[in-house]
Amino acid sequence: MAELKTGARLKSVVCDGEVMVVKAPGGDFDLTCGGTAMVDSGADAERAEINPDHAVGIVIGKRYINEDESLEVLCVKAGEGSLALNGNLLLQKDTKALPKTD
Repeated sequence: MAELKTGARLKSVVCDGEVMVVKAPGGDFDLTCGGTAMVDSGADAERAEINPDHAVGIVIGKRYINEDESLEVLCVKAGEGSLALNGNLLLQKDTKALPKTD
């Protein structure tokens, strides 16, 4: 478990996925991708096996949130693993429609 900070860039050790923290809750949390804890994007980490229950994938440019929206991350590199916070899968944030300009 680690403290998540706004602006932090993290990478997965099970796939190519990378995220940037947009909004972070206070306290220590376990952010995982593919069932394994994410690491700082500059860190060297040994590749791990993906958990089949956490293999939905993340899409570049999409934002992911937890249920109470206290955490928001932006996918900056797509991957095969799913994101989870303390074991709870993150949800893809819905986009808002832009107003019409006629």
